[in-house]
Amino acid sequence: MFGLSPSSESSEKPLIVLFNYGGGMRGLIPAHIMTRIELATGLRMAEMVDVFCGPSTGSILNAALNLPHPSEPQFPKYKARHMVRFYEREGINIFPPDRFRELRGLIHDFNNRTMKIGTLNSLFRHGHYHPQYLSQSLKALFGDAKLSHSLQSLVIPTYNIDGDQISALREKNETSNDPVHTVNNFMNEGGHALWLKKMSFQKGIYCHQPEPDISLYDAVMASTAAPTYFPCHHFDMKWSDDPRTHHYTGIDGSIFDNPCTTYMGALHPHIRPGQKVIMIVLGTGYTNRSFKKDEWNRFGSLGVVDPVNDLPLINIFFHAAESALMDSFATEMGENLYVFNKSLINDRKANWPSTQIDDGSPENLKRLKEFADIILEENQSKFDDVCHLLVRNRDERKKNKDGFFGAIRKSLDFITEKI
Repeated sequence: MFGLSPSSESSEKPLIVLFNYGGGMRGLIPAHIMTRIELATGLRMAEMVDVFCGPSTGSILNAALNLPHPSEPQFPKYKARHMVRFYEREGINIFPPDRFRELRGLIHDFNNRTMKIGTLNSLFRHGHYHPQYLSQSLKALFGDAKLSHSLQSLVIPTYNIDGDQISALREKNETSNDPVHTVNNFMNEGGHALWLKKMSFQKGIYCHQPEPDISLYDAVMASTAAPTYFPCHHFDMKWSDDPRTHHYTGIDGSIFDNPCTTYMGALHPHIRPGQKVIMIVLGTGYTNRSFKKDEWNRFGSLGVVDPVNDLPLINIFFHAAESALMDSFATEMGENLYVFNKSLINDRKANWPSTQIDDGSPENLKRLKEFADIILEENQSKFDDVCHLLVRNRDERKKNKDGFFGAIRKSLDFITEKI
């Protein structure tokens, strides 16, 4: 059991942020790592982390670990080990084995670009996997819970492809009668990133952003709608400052989200100037490949989005922004950034897990656990530091809470005496 070291106490509690990457079935990797953290500390992740972030399969993990228990709402319903079982049980249903997946992808693309045959279009319009299995699994996992029910701060990203919902920002001195197409409003049409946030730390003090009224099911379904795997997810939502119902169409948040983007786009407006932020990043294995020019040129216009070639262009889109930002982000975070991840491409071993996000075979499940174990073995000292840090954060949070309620009790006692 990790405990609080007196010498490491500080006058102000830092903000602990956990980022879980996307990656489909490879979400088992962070699930196993968090299971080890919970075993080592004797605590649950929601007791130790202040803000949970991450797209796609990471949003499944984050939302589930913050779902209140029905009989003890101050504690989470699920532990990390429950999420390991979720992937092991539901993965094969969400991604049923399909020997013809690659062929269907090629036919679908060929049909859409050239033939426009109605029968084929109907057959393939839902993408490679029918969303009903993912939908059933998430409904069983979250029930009717809303994003606002999350025990801790929770950020679920999705990319809204429906540009009708974009609101152009006004300039500082503009009124409601002024035009909104001003010099800084360069994003007033087209799709856009959408942060679905429940922020419970420093709420209403440093940031006055509206809050979404949305179910966890809809938020996570939208964030997990991976292109070429699932269709987009359409949902309705209201904002706390607007009584109207808005309509959104979301695809996978991994399209734009990574630790660097989350820090600047979702968290920065809520962080007090000078406040210390510590980010723990749990990866699902790096899958970004390099290509020689001849290999890339051989792909052609269709080959760069072909599943046979592991969707090279889509993978580049997923990794490009992070590769551009990570060096400066890591420099800024310094020793306050803890990354647990490893390449699935470089120095690849024969028994390593599949790079595909849809491999739910028993053999791959076993390899995913072994890969998580390797990450932890290579980062044992860092793992110990993180466990100490998380327990210290829980202790500081508990001390602050006890102090707050203690002050209230003293005030009530004083009033009672006077009466």
